[in-house]
Amino acid sequence: MKFTSFAMAACGLFALSSCTTDNAITEQLAPTTDLAFIVDVNEDGNTNMPAYEFGDAIAEHVEGHSLDFTSMEKVTETRPDGTTETMWRLDGDVDVTEEQLRELQSMDANGEKQYRTNNLVSDNYITVVGYTGSGYNLTSKMRTALQWAVNNYNALNTNKTFSLSFAASTNADIVVYRNVSNNGAGGVAGFPSGGQPYKWVQIYNGMENYNTNTNEHVMTHEIGHCMGLRHTDWFSRQSCGQSGESAGSDGAVHIPGTPTGYDANSIMLACFSSNEDGEFGYYDRVALEYIY
Repeated sequence: MKFTSFAMAACGLFALSSCTTDNAITEQLAPTTDLAFIVDVNEDGNTNMPAYEFGDAIAEHVEGHSLDFTSMEKVTETRPDGTTETMWRLDGDVDVTEEQLRELQSMDANGEKQYRTNNLVSDNYITVVGYTGSGYNLTSKMRTALQWAVNNYNALNTNKTFSLSFAASTNADIVVYRNVSNNGAGGVAGFPSGGQPYKWVQIYNGMENYNTNTNEHVMTHEIGHCMGLRHTDWFSRQSCGQSGESAGSDGAVHIPGTPTGYDANSIMLACFSSNEDGEFGYYDRVALEYIY
């Protein structure tokens, strides 16, 4: 099975952590049903994952996690609307402005929690455009995958509603487009700012070589970044077959009610395979339904 790194060939990002847990909190375990391959027969976001009460033990999933500032690079992107934007790319698939970078470094140095209220999405109605204009248009396979990815978010029990249209327009909260000059696998997005989701999701041209479910996986993953999620395996990058890498800072805080170790079912892992199911893992839902 081929594993592709979001950080190298595709999208590498910040990470979610799992550190120590408060002794007073009993870790909540997911249902024992085998969810190694999650089934969504109708691709409407409703899967075979059993319902489970999260309870008060579920705490911050996005806040309080460390970032790796050692792999950043300065990039200039041309958007479908003709504008250019110079950003700092962290871990290969998250773009932040210089101002956001200084803010993150400052919080990280102080060991404070990152991505609080000003880095989550406050709007409850989120418009998504799958771009169809010349030079940046999504392929037919990518358009289908984007519909499935949006269905994943609308099936969650959150206060967010996503609407999707396909147009040669960039008038939307999130614009998903194809980077035709990059034949790698994966994509790039960014984190929320000012209560708004990150606007630009670029999908690499090489994703056309993968099946629709794997495209769905990458798009759901990248929209997850736009909504404030980070990689769940930053502490080991186990999904990439790597070990020994750290976030390079001390802000990593375990999320009560979620695993302290590797979560093989998370859609927010740093790397993905060539045969993904495209669905949220159990604790991905826990995270999103808690923060939203």
